[in-house]
Amino acid sequence: MRRDEVLNALGLTVWRLRGADNPPPLPSLSPCPSPAVSGRGEAFPSPLPQEEREASPDTRAQRIAQLSWDDFVADVAACTACDLCKTRTKPVPGVGDVRARWLFVGEGPGAEEDKKGEPFVGQAGLLLDQMLAALGMKRGDDVYIANVLKCRPPNNRAPTPQEADACRPYLERQIALIQPKIIVALGKSAAMLLLNTDASIASLRGRVHRYRETPLVVTYHPAYLLRSPADKAKSWEDLVFTKKTLAAENA
Repeated sequence: MRRDEVLNALGLTVWRLRGADNPPPLPSLSPCPSPAVSGRGEAFPSPLPQEEREASPDTRAQRIAQLSWDDFVADVAACTACDLCKTRTKPVPGVGDVRARWLFVGEGPGAEEDKKGEPFVGQAGLLLDQMLAALGMKRGDDVYIANVLKCRPPNNRAPTPQEADACRPYLERQIALIQPKIIVALGKSAAMLLLNTDASIASLRGRVHRYRETPLVVTYHPAYLLRSPADKAKSWEDLVFTKKTLAAENA
C-alpha cells in the first residue's frame, strides 16, 4: 500500500516526510514463541516451584528484574500472579526488535491477540501498522510493541489495578532490556502505569514526559481511534511530535 493511500485510510492530509517517498510495505506478522497448547486450545504454563508461588511481590519483582530475553517468554507463560492465567488462550509477551529505539505500549491483548500470542494483530493492530508505515517505519524494524497486560482480560475490559501491578515487573524488565530511546504510551492504561497518573489522555498529549530517564509521549490507543475516527488526526500529530522529540533528544 502506498504511503498516500495509508494516510487517506487514516483520514489525514498527505504530509511529505523526508525519505518517505518509498516507504516499506505493511509488514507481515511473525509469531511469537508460545507455551504448549492442549487439544482444547488451553495454554499449559510451566509449573513454578512452591517457593515461587508463595513468594512475596517484591521477591518476584526482583527475580523478574534479572531475566534474560532467553528466559522472558517462558517466564510469562508460567506466570500465575493473577487470575488472567486461568482464562487466557496464549500469553502475549510482546514482539519486535529487541534493540529498538521505539517502544509502543498498549493496554492488553484482545481476542485475536489471545489466539495468536502476539500484540496488535486485529483491526487496532492494522491501524497501528498503517500509522507506522506513514512515518516510514514498520513493526519489528527499530520498533518493539508490548502491552501493560500479557494476558487477555475477559471481554477486553480494562486492566484492574491488581492485574496491572502483577504485570508491571514484566513491562519494566522489557524496558530495561530494550533500552528504548523513546516510549509511546497508547491509551490511558499505559499512561497510568508508566507515569503513575490518572490524568486524561487529552491533558497528557503534546508534551514530553519521562519514564525514569526515557522520554515518553502519550497518544490515543488505536482501538479508541477505530471508535472515534475524528481523533485520528490528533494521534498522527502525536506521532510526528514523537519523531521530532526523538531527533531532538539524540541531536
